[in-house]
This record gives sequence, structure tokens and C-alpha cells, in this order.
Amino acid sequence: MIDDDGYRPNVGIVICNRQGQVMWARRFGQHSWQFPQGGINAGETAEQAMYRELFEEVGLSRKDVRILASTRNWLRYKLPKRLVRWDTKPVCIGQKQKWFLLQLVSSDAEINMQTSSTPEFDGWRWVSYWYPVRQVVSFKRDVYRRVMKEFASVVMALQESTPKPQSAPAYRRKRG
Repeated sequence: MIDDDGYRPNVGIVICNRQGQVMWARRFGQHSWQFPQGGINAGETAEQAMYRELFEEVGLSRKDVRILASTRNWLRYKLPKRLVRWDTKPVCIGQKQKWFLLQLVSSDAEINMQTSSTPEFDGWRWVSYWYPVRQVVSFKRDVYRRVMKEFASVVMALQESTPKPQSAPAYRRKRG
């Protein structure tokens, strides 16, 4: 499904933990890392596509996450010319994406990259919130920057509401 401007409707998913870190996934058989994302099928809402992609790519279901936010607008990126499939009609020149911010509410053990016979990812890790903006492939960087900027206040509020572990008071010697 390609729109009249040549963009494929797509959802992007930022999954965060209670510490404000985000899930960073390695594309299968590559040295490239990104957030989970995928196309929206005909007749599917963006939210339905997000839950489908969430399960297909990282093995999580509705019960494992909580939606914290979604982007106000669709965000677009163009594919580099070398990645455009000029022989397919209609030609897709890029993606237009609706992004969702999810909080993982279940255990990390629920994450399973092997739910399909053709997995998108073969590994993942938790990274600091802004790390992906610097590390994603260059043609997605502007969209990632805009997504992370839009979601930042939600994630920071989540971090602030998470109880910090209590540490013993430092020993201080009396002066005198």
C-alpha cells in the first residue's frame, strides 16, 4: 500500500523500561540497529498494525506493554536512491510513519525475536534514551530525532516517578 506521493504507511515502535532506557534491536544478519517498525496493511488502523508488528518482531502482546504516547503527525523519510525498487509499481520512495511509545510492563524474558520463520531482528539491548538518534542509519536520523524529542517529556516523567533504590547514608566522621 503506497500513497499518491510514493510513501508507504508504516508504524514505528519505541519500547522503554522503567529506567527510561529504550529497546535497540539488531537487524537480522546485519550490523544495523533500529527500533521495531513495519507496514500498515489495508483495512488496518495504525494501532492495530503496531500490535501486530510488536508481536511479529519482538514477541510481545498487548498484556506486555502500555501505550504511553503516539506522535501527533505522520513523519516521513525518503529512502536513498540505491534502496528504491524502481521496477515495482507503484514505486515506494520512502515511509510515512506513525510512532508509538510503549512501556514494557512485563519481564524482559517475554521478549522473543524468533516468533516468525523470517525474523526481522536477531538481538536487542537496552540503551540510553538519546543513543538511537546518533546510531541509526543516516536517512532515518531526522525522523528519530523528531520522535525522541516528542516523546522525551513522557519518558523523563516516567523515570522521575520510578522509585530510586535507597542507599545507606554515607559515614561521616564528626569534626571536633
